[in-house]
Amino acid sequence: MGLAISYQIITERHGGSLECISQPGVGTEFIIRIPLIQELQTSHT
Repeated sequence: MGLAISYQIITERHGGSLECISQPGVGTEFIIRIPLIQELQTSHT
């Protein structure tokens, strides 16, 4: 559940990406990319 929430925050709120690379006997690497400059979302009312 924690990974699902992390993915949602990174992708939906920050416009980033989360990548997981896993190799048996070697380990697992998580790559988190979050843009330095985010696009502003405007709402039309």
